Amino acid sequence: MAIDLGTANTLVYVRGEGIVLREPSVVAVNTHTGQPLAVGHEAKAMIGRTPSHIRAVRPLRDGVINDFEICEKMLRYFIQRVHSRRFARPRMVICVPGGITGVEQRAVQEAAEFAGAAKPAYIIEEPMAAAIGAGLPVQEPRGNMIVDIGGGTTEVAVISLGGVVASQSVRLAGDELDDSIIQFVKKEYSLALGERTAEMVKMNLGSAWPLEQEMQAEVRGRDLVTGLPKTIVTTTEEIRAAIEEPVSAIVDAVKYTLDKTPPELAADIMEQGIVLAGGGALLVGLDTRLAHETGMPIRICDNPLDAVALGSGQSLEAFEALQGVLFASSRD
Repeated sequence: MAIDLGTANTLVYVRGEGIVLREPSVVAVNTHTGQPLAVGHEAKAMIGRTPSHIRAVRPLRDGVINDFEICEKMLRYFIQRVHSRRFARPRMVICVPGGITGVEQRAVQEAAEFAGAAKPAYIIEEPMAAAIGAGLPVQEPRGNMIVDIGGGTTEVAVISLGGVVASQSVRLAGDELDDSIIQFVKKEYSLALGERTAEMVKMNLGSAWPLEQEMQAEVRGRDLVTGLPKTIVTTTEEIRAAIEEPVSAIVDAVKYTLDKTPPELAADIMEQGIVLAGGGALLVGLDTRLAHETGMPIRICDNPLDAVALGSGQSLEAFEALQGVLFASSRD
């Protein structure tokens, strides 16, 4: 079993079956008893809509565990949902961001082991998993560059011979874009938006490059002056300006990684291009913006949302061949 434990979504891949579960990484908890009431889609629908005794929690922030107990309960729930009784403790591969510290890595492994994984729980770095999932020849002596833009982190890595040669992990990604939209609407229109509304605005109006035909849409929220519900009309230009800062930071991370890349590998990347993966790769015009800023060919992989889960799943399918890219937990 391979788990892409993402800040926004968790995907579970079962060996021989493919991706069997895709749910938001959200848990609704009863604050009186500490019991989880709902996990995944049900819990996400509760964000910003719960009474005082129910809290919708996202146990991961910036790609790392923020609330250990709830993360473990969420993992246990997902494992039990896809578990058949054939294997009591499944061998597990979990994805972590590239810039994770040893303590954070240990927390992920312990959460997996407590939730029912066989020891040792294996760890694979997200950029490596994304590159495998995007179909890049990671074991060959060639430069492969992957940019994985998730919910909490953006991972940029140059991979050759099954290892990461140069990388940069920035804790800026989809969540930051949502926050930028919330702050912009608050400052510009004195309107308070919820997380889910901001995400919808990003998906419908967000772009990183001028569009041939700019669009506009109504956005509903709470007026901060009167306290009453209010509807405003915003445009793609305004939202593009609102998310400019995090988008620039992502572009800078790509440039920084290219700057650290050995010349031989840089020549390979110039030929093959940079591959984008993760939900952030779907931001309209991001590929055009990166191509303009770096002068490199850019392509979005076939299945950007599932690339990390598919890559970690392939490391299970070809466990012997790809064992070099996995880290086992230090104690059995």
